[in-house]
Amino acid sequence: MATRKKITGRFGSAATGLLLATAGISLAARQRWLEKARLHERQLELEELALRRNTLQHQQRMHWELLTRAIDDPTLAEVIDTYDQSIPAERRRQFLYANAWYTYLFHTHRAGLLDLEELYRHLREFLQSPVFREYWEASGHMRASLNDTSEEARLGQMVDGLVRDLDEADTDEWWVVGNPPTD
Repeated sequence: MATRKKITGRFGSAATGLLLATAGISLAARQRWLEKARLHERQLELEELALRRNTLQHQQRMHWELLTRAIDDPTLAEVIDTYDQSIPAERRRQFLYANAWYTYLFHTHRAGLLDLEELYRHLREFLQSPVFREYWEASGHMRASLNDTSEEARLGQMVDGLVRDLDEADTDEWWVVGNPPTD
C-alpha cells in the first residue's frame, strides 16, 4: 500500500504541475491576445485622428480658396457678405480677409500647432488693428448663432473677454493686458 500511495502522489503532483503549466500558458496567451487587441484599437484611433486632421486641413484650404475668390471678386463676395450694407464694400472685403486670418488661427489651434495661450497672444496682437477690431464687432451676429458649447463659440467668448479687457485697460502696454488661458 505504501508503494501505491507514493506512485499516486507522484502522478497527482505531475498532473497538478501540468494543469498549472497549462493554465499559465493559457493566461499568457490571453494576455498576448488582449495586448494585440489594445494595440489594434490604438492603431485605429490614430488612423481616425490622422484622417480627421487631413479633413480639417482640406477644409481650411477650401475655406481659404473660397474666401480668396470672394475677396478678389466683389460679385462673389455678395454671396457670403452678411455685414451691414452701410459698411463700404472695401471695408467688407477687409472683413473677409480678417475672417480668413481668424479662421486660420482657429484651425492652427485646433490642429494642435498653437496652444490656447499662444492663440490668445496672437489674437491680442490682431486686436490692435482697428480694422480687425471693427471686423470683430461687425461679426458678432455670426458668433451669436453658434452653439454656446462649441469650441468656436468658447473661443469667441474668450476673444470678447479680451476685447473688454483691452478696452478697460489703463495702460498702453497692450501686450500685458488680460490673463491668457491655459489648456
